[in-house]
Amino acid sequence: MSRARQPPLVTGISPNEGAPWTKVTIRGENLGTGPNDLIGLSICGHNCLLTAEWMSASKIVCRVGPAKDDKGEIIVTTKSGGRGTSTVSFKLLKPERIGILDQSAVWVDELNYYDMRTDRNKGISPLSLRPANPLGIEIDKGKVPLKDLENMFPSMSGDFTSENFSATWYLIENHSSTSFDQLRLAVGNLKKQASKKNEGSLAYVKGGLSTFFEAQDALAAIHQKLESDGTEKVEGSMTQRLENVLNRASETADTLFQEVLGRKDKADSTRNALNVLQRFKFLFNLPLNIERNIQKGDYDVVINDYEKAKSLFGNTEVPVFKKVYSEVETRIEALRKLLLDKLLETPSTLHDQKRYIRYLSDLHAPGDPAWQCIVAQHKWILQLMQNCKEDFIKEQKVGGVSLEMDRSSALNRISLSAPVKRGGSFQTPKDDSWHYKSPQQVRFVEKLSDVVISQLPNFWKLWISYVNGSLFSETGEKSGQVEKLKKNARQRQNDFKGMIEEVTRRLVQLVRGALLPSSLTEQQLRQYGGWDTKTPLSGTWLTQVIHTVRLSHEALSALEIPNDLLQVIQDLLQDLRVHCLLTTLQHTEEDVKRLAEKEDWVVDNEGITSLPAQFEQCMVQMLQSLKEPMECKPGEINILNLDVVQDKACEQCVSIMKVFIKCLEQLSTKTDGDIDTSHLSVDLASPDLFKNIQEDFSSKPEQRLLIILSNCQYLERHTFLNLAEHLEKNGFTTAEKIIRVSIEALRRLDEYLFETYIEKKSDPIVGSLEPGIYAGYFDWKDCLPPTGVRSYLKEALVSIISVHAEVFTVSKELVSRILSKIIEAVAEEMSRLMQCVSSFSKNGALQARLEICSLRDAVDPYLTSESRTSFKQALEALPQLQSGADKKLLEEQLNKFKSSMKLQLNCFKPASFQPVKR
Repeated sequence: MSRARQPPLVTGISPNEGAPWTKVTIRGENLGTGPNDLIGLSICGHNCLLTAEWMSASKIVCRVGPAKDDKGEIIVTTKSGGRGTSTVSFKLLKPERIGILDQSAVWVDELNYYDMRTDRNKGISPLSLRPANPLGIEIDKGKVPLKDLENMFPSMSGDFTSENFSATWYLIENHSSTSFDQLRLAVGNLKKQASKKNEGSLAYVKGGLSTFFEAQDALAAIHQKLESDGTEKVEGSMTQRLENVLNRASETADTLFQEVLGRKDKADSTRNALNVLQRFKFLFNLPLNIERNIQKGDYDVVINDYEKAKSLFGNTEVPVFKKVYSEVETRIEALRKLLLDKLLETPSTLHDQKRYIRYLSDLHAPGDPAWQCIVAQHKWILQLMQNCKEDFIKEQKVGGVSLEMDRSSALNRISLSAPVKRGGSFQTPKDDSWHYKSPQQVRFVEKLSDVVISQLPNFWKLWISYVNGSLFSETGEKSGQVEKLKKNARQRQNDFKGMIEEVTRRLVQLVRGALLPSSLTEQQLRQYGGWDTKTPLSGTWLTQVIHTVRLSHEALSALEIPNDLLQVIQDLLQDLRVHCLLTTLQHTEEDVKRLAEKEDWVVDNEGITSLPAQFEQCMVQMLQSLKEPMECKPGEINILNLDVVQDKACEQCVSIMKVFIKCLEQLSTKTDGDIDTSHLSVDLASPDLFKNIQEDFSSKPEQRLLIILSNCQYLERHTFLNLAEHLEKNGFTTAEKIIRVSIEALRRLDEYLFETYIEKKSDPIVGSLEPGIYAGYFDWKDCLPPTGVRSYLKEALVSIISVHAEVFTVSKELVSRILSKIIEAVAEEMSRLMQCVSSFSKNGALQARLEICSLRDAVDPYLTSESRTSFKQALEALPQLQSGADKKLLEEQLNKFKSSMKLQLNCFKPASFQPVKR
């Protein structure tokens, strides 16, 4: 009992190597007490228990299975002893087999071709019997990853049984390190295999020639024996009796088995019928298979089956076959109609369209399905475009009012709380009020462009595939039908060109109806118009429209559509760019008109308000907004090179400038009641300004005149010149003319305002001279010796000083110009008064000369040639000084006057002003 419990031990196996299903004998110790005690047997890791036959406790016979391991142990497991061990091993060989379909001159044991584990005679596929090593040399697996091989040989395979077999792949994968001599040996093996196949059946007959000879010798020996007996023709001979016995046996057998043989014949006929059904089951099952595959959408399978059936049974004369084939044709005709309906169905993808056309081509559908699809797709695109327009028009009518955007001008985007300083950057402040809903026409153009860009490319690609024939054959084969369809396509090129022209023309007319209705006829407006155009689009929205149309043109150009078919879109773009330019200029003019409302009269140290900077910013923003529309894309022209556009743009720009100048004029003529002074203030940053003068500044028309004069001066010297540069940079070739005309208009306004201010300031001073001279019944003929300058002259100087202070507060640069003009008027009046005096006494002449010289010396820095001439004429009208005492007295009185008026006359010193040449 103790020995029965010991684990099994395998000590030998015979043979110790072999192919799968080799019968082996296993020897050892404690291999079980009986067949039922044996519960496990594995060789090289494969379970062989089903084929095991227990002989004794030291012997077991079995067959080796197709194990994965090439070499392994033999493990026996019993109930009594458990799992055993092995001191020997078995090597599994992979022999070359003779295929089931291969010819052989000798008997082949077919046992290896059946599954002995299931004992159901399951046949092995012939493909699996092909040699695993076709080259006949040792396989040396390389280290090249499979993924790299797939990338190097796309859509190929290293399996030599595959249709896409690649020899290079196979060699890299299995023989990357094989020597050249081994490869030469492999070539020899391949040649032997090829020559072996070419020899055919004769080779196998030669191989078994000895067998044929043995059979021939046996038959010859029998024939010789019979001849030697001489009994083959004698009645009652052995052969005759044998023949009679065999005939009677045959008759008896026929009698006994007649019924059985009859049933056998009937069974044979039935079997033959079943064989026919089985043999031609493809045809008999085809109608039902066609129906099922159509429902599943496997049209490729249906077409392949139909082509096969047509080639096999298309011309058959067998009635049953003709009946079944007619049913197949009925189903195929229904499929043609179904595919044509799906082809003409919209919307549809380009992939589906090509697929259905190819199906119909393979099914030999009548007519030209591809052209029918192109025509249907063309109508579909036109309908989509028209529906897009009608939907927006309907939305406009349902809403009651058209969706419009309140145009936000450049002026509204300027922050009023912080005036723009000259030299600062022109940036648009972030303002939530700038984000409005897109106008309906803009959204319509975007939607219309989306429709065209999404549909027309596939439409064009469908036509290209139709022309080059790839629509009918994926492989590019040149069948008679494909060539015929390609010929039809070439004949329809003009028709298709007309379709593309109609689509692009419809696109352009719909856009013109929405944005450029004036460019359409009345009949076209009835078809493509209907939009609410009461509120015109701003330049910003027109720029967005231009951008959208340009993208559409670029997308269509990328399809290599001929330029002549897209010329109408280029013409539309040109008209839109011109319209955008003129509209932007017109809206800018409206913005500039409202700039006068933004004047706050706050001046800086140079006497300039924010108005010139606001105007310059408005113009710069206008030019920036025009940058994209004015930019010339490929195929476009510079619209400013068109004479008509150039003239209109120049005229509009001049109009903008004149409107701004008109604003300045209106500001200068406003009365105190027209101006809201609640927000007015003056920049007190300069320490030179007189606070007492500025307390009530900007409330008088004279001060406003000065501010506007200062602004005019700045506009001429800086702003207009800057605008000239901006206009030239942005392609306005007439910038010089625009600025020249604008400066002329500005100078006329400047002269008018200057004369107005001089008149208001000089008239009171000039008018006070004559009454002041003759105050107190003063008489030049009878007067006392001069004791000093009289009060009227001092009052006149104080009045001039007050003008100086007023002008100096606004602009230092205006001081010289204004004071010189006022002094000219004063000097001219003094000259007139002196020349009107009939005669002077000695004291009177001395007094007159003192006053004229005091006035002249006090305002000397502002004397002009005209004022010097006037003073000279006044002095010449006086008698000349004769004695030295008179001259001395005159000099003393002049010094006394300058000393007493030193404080007041400081403003006239040269260091206090900076004269400006005009």
